[in-house]
Amino acid sequence: MNTILVTGSAGFIGYHVCQRLLADGWHVVGLDCVSPYYDPALKEARVARLRRNNHFTEARIRLEDRAAVFALMGTHAPQRIIHLAAQPGVRYSLDEPQAYVDANVTGFLTILEAARHHTVDHLVYASTSSVYGLDEDMPLSPHRGSNHPVSLYAATKKANEAMAHSYAHLFQIPLTGLRFFTVYGPWARPDMALFKFTRAILAGEPVEIYNHGKMLRDFTYIDDIVEGIVRIADRPATANPDWNGRAPDPATSAAPYRIYNIGNSEPVELLAYVDAIEKACGIPAKRKMMPLQPGDVLATWADVDDLIESTGFRPQTRVEDGVKAFVDWYRDFYGV
Repeated sequence: MNTILVTGSAGFIGYHVCQRLLADGWHVVGLDCVSPYYDPALKEARVARLRRNNHFTEARIRLEDRAAVFALMGTHAPQRIIHLAAQPGVRYSLDEPQAYVDANVTGFLTILEAARHHTVDHLVYASTSSVYGLDEDMPLSPHRGSNHPVSLYAATKKANEAMAHSYAHLFQIPLTGLRFFTVYGPWARPDMALFKFTRAILAGEPVEIYNHGKMLRDFTYIDDIVEGIVRIADRPATANPDWNGRAPDPATSAAPYRIYNIGNSEPVELLAYVDAIEKACGIPAKRKMMPLQPGDVLATWADVDDLIESTGFRPQTRVEDGVKAFVDWYRDFYGV
């Protein structure tokens, strides 16, 4: 049985990735410190479900603890790493910027060093659509670059991509970054829009809608994100033989380095998203219109041509179906 290390295993995306990999026959080593950024009880519930599988090994370690991460690598010798652990959230980064540097920069350096000193066939890591920042040329393409992030969260993820390229170049480690677009679905984080909107609607409380609803988001269902991650992980990054330093392609390199978008590639207006939640809940929302928040962008829309070309897969879950799946989970989990 092959072994894979998944960081952020108690998190929203990490939990789902672990479940899929266990179903696919991997021995999964799940690393997570179960930080208190949001309700640890939700994280503990995810981990409890993972522990039901005898091929799951839990490791409660902080990414910044290099010695502990190296010891874990030495004990389990994973063939592959999927790095999903991070300090998430755009707005929180305005208040607690050091948390982002610690987890997302120092923590990622630990993972890069672990891959350098303990051979792995592929290191896949989570980036974000937030790196596109002020780019308004839709759909957003990894081949155009992303040099104007508007939050520290996005900046740390952009830093991850640059750090990854340097390690791919220096040490020939296959490294692939995945820019996720507005992930949603069952077991989502409480600070995410779908969770907050559903909770407010079911409680009869106002739903705060930023920029008066004049926003577009490429909402991507969790199962589609997981499918993209797993398929890309099976395809280690390779050097692009046509890469040219005089006209550098930001998504590829002369080193074994790649960047992909994973998104539904069908942007939805925020108000239409609220409509879908209302329908799934069977209750109209009390809408409270709010201004645009610092760090937010007006629109996201993923160009997924590379994902389709490399894997034959395209995310396609309809928002109505994904939102209903979340609301059904929420009602069940919280007994609403």
